[in-house]
Amino acid sequence: MSRRLALQVLPAPRSCRGRTPGPDPLQAYEKKEKCGVIAIWGDRNAVRQTYLALYAQQHRGQESAGISVSDGKKLFCHTGMGLIPEVFTAEALGELSGHDAKGAIGHNRYSTAGGSLLCNAQPLLAAYVKGQVALGHNGNLINAEALRLDFERAGHLFQTTSDTEVIIHLLASPQQQGQPDPLAATLRRLQGAFSLVFLFPDRIEVARDPWGWRPLVLGKLPSGALMAASETVALDVLGAELLREVEPGEIVTFSDRGVESRRFAPVAQPPAHCVFEHVYFANPASTVFGQNVQTVRESLGTRLAKEAPVLADFVMPMPDSGRSAAHGYAQASGLPYREGIVPNRYVGRTFIKPSQAERVAAVRLKLNVIADIVRGKKVVVVDDSVVRGTTTKAKMDQIRQAGAKEIHLRISCPPIRHPCYFGVDFATRDQLIAHNRSVDEIAKFLGVDSLHYLSLEGMLSCMTRPAPNYCTACYSGDYRLDPEKPETGEIVDGEQMKIFG
Repeated sequence: MSRRLALQVLPAPRSCRGRTPGPDPLQAYEKKEKCGVIAIWGDRNAVRQTYLALYAQQHRGQESAGISVSDGKKLFCHTGMGLIPEVFTAEALGELSGHDAKGAIGHNRYSTAGGSLLCNAQPLLAAYVKGQVALGHNGNLINAEALRLDFERAGHLFQTTSDTEVIIHLLASPQQQGQPDPLAATLRRLQGAFSLVFLFPDRIEVARDPWGWRPLVLGKLPSGALMAASETVALDVLGAELLREVEPGEIVTFSDRGVESRRFAPVAQPPAHCVFEHVYFANPASTVFGQNVQTVRESLGTRLAKEAPVLADFVMPMPDSGRSAAHGYAQASGLPYREGIVPNRYVGRTFIKPSQAERVAAVRLKLNVIADIVRGKKVVVVDDSVVRGTTTKAKMDQIRQAGAKEIHLRISCPPIRHPCYFGVDFATRDQLIAHNRSVDEIAKFLGVDSLHYLSLEGMLSCMTRPAPNYCTACYSGDYRLDPEKPETGEIVDGEQMKIFG
């Protein structure tokens, strides 16, 4: 009979027991990606450096944010809902910075598993038999639900609804603690996408899943401190040198001894780098999977112009994500490039309107069409993708009502016909506009004169790594792991932990 240790469980935050205010109604129809992570060790200003790096990765998550810091003996954490400057007031940042930092990790979040709740804000901070640990996660685990169910049957209590918490329960379990390398044993139990940053009192451990779904890079600050980040743009803002990517299946340790590396699994063959990072998510200034994002997006537009030429007066982007591809399209087609839509930078997440009529009004407020530019013209509109189609339709209606003679919509990726289970908040199949619809049917719904998506082959031709190395499941339905058949292995009754935030 296994011995179960007594534990003290803190009450779940109130926001985990009820609904919290919903997100921006515009973002309810947008692509969302789960998170950005930061880790810095060996800099006394690690908290403020982490804060700046999170700011640089704000585009990767705008629902919540957090920073955890170690003074070498104990961990401290602050998390909250909202954007970086909303979460980290001068008082909160000053309190965290008051600790004699050895290192810190940071996280900004979009919910793809668990919902937009305060209790799910990361880093998660927990205490178990080996001490404290804080964890930040970018990705999505397809076996999290099954793991959680097994743990709950064994008597474990969960304090969040996030898939990330199962990682801490695994790490704390006797099965993993009995292994020579508990962290490696824990990571081998996970299925899905994960770029992880762990903070312990005496070290940081960063790890990437064997498939390499999400980006994660290593850098060195001018001070000599070591860092890891989801994107290179976070290194740039701190003046850090890019060292290399964290390899799929690798654990990298930062400590006072320097940097060390070990493998917990071989690189999956072939890897599964998320191609949508290049299409939409990553910052154009970043280098992702070995390529600059801006250059890739321009190449996507160039290829799109070759695949779908059209006689028109000019090319205009759908701000802001279609701008790079529109430049490429215009250069390759020889058509003039014009900005016919001006985004309102001051429409934020607090603009919450429940009805469809008010959502349409929100779209009009956020994107202003310049009627004097589009009136009577044949326009090529370039956008990065169409997911549900609701927001795109509202945008096309605006352009038509402004007097455009013809609208030719060009999308710099293939139709998204399948859900993503590995860290992108794509809807279920029946909510995806391209699922079981022809391109002509989609064009009719959107109200455009013509519609063309970039071919899968055309998109992959713009990548420098071999085509099989990229995950294209949302386009092709070719999943590297079967999301319907997750595996967990056996979980033994054991110690639970306290979750602090």
